[in-house]
Amino acid sequence: MDYAKLTTEMRRLALEAGEAIMQIYGQDDFDVKSKSDDSPVTAADEAADALISAGLRAAFPNVTLVTEEQADSHSERADTFLIVDPLDGTKEFIHRRGDFTVNIALVENGVPTRGVVYAPAKGRMFYTTAEGISVEEKGALDKGALGEQTPIRVSSPDNDALMIVASKSHRDRATDDYISKYSAKDMKSAGSSLKFCLVATGEADIYPRVGRTMEWDTAAGHAVLAGAGGRVVRFDDHAPLTYGKDGYANPFFIAHAPGIDLKLP
Repeated sequence: MDYAKLTTEMRRLALEAGEAIMQIYGQDDFDVKSKSDDSPVTAADEAADALISAGLRAAFPNVTLVTEEQADSHSERADTFLIVDPLDGTKEFIHRRGDFTVNIALVENGVPTRGVVYAPAKGRMFYTTAEGISVEEKGALDKGALGEQTPIRVSSPDNDALMIVASKSHRDRATDDYISKYSAKDMKSAGSSLKFCLVATGEADIYPRVGRTMEWDTAAGHAVLAGAGGRVVRFDDHAPLTYGKDGYANPFFIAHAPGIDLKLP
């Protein structure tokens, strides 16, 4: 894989998809449909998916592509693959809360090694460089000109005063019960894959997810967090969370900065 080319293409496509999403987000009204699993989908999901898929297939024609919005791709299997969630946090988008993201990642031998997470409504973009180091790009986020790249790094957590981030749309009793095992300094809620990025920047220490997710929901955020020194492990046994699983479904997991005394369920 040409990582320099990949970084350039992922960044550009994420920005172009974000632009298409924001055009629809700015409309007075937009249609919301339901997929076979009853999850919502909008014209923004579909427009972003078409744009990203076409761009990745043109740039990397020999690399398997898995994307949330194309059910036919969910039966694909490969050791190396690109995986896309063109609009993560559709519920946040529908309710105009801003916490939605564009997610593109590369998985190699079960590990997300490169990724981009772009939150167009918040003007925040996180990605891995060609060398696998995670940065947040500051400035105008121009498709044609690279802005200032600020390296990001996870916190050095204090187990007696942790900053915990949890899902905004999927918070439940099971999540709260698990969080209660820790000594929390404070808590914050966020939508979509932004939670991984908050851990990656040190704005939070730990993000437990006791709920259903798919690999396209997490791969890009996982890559960004790993490139910032963080980890993502299974909830049940704290083994590394791997990718390319049957059906691309995830178990419960914990994303965290190293040094946290992780609790078992």
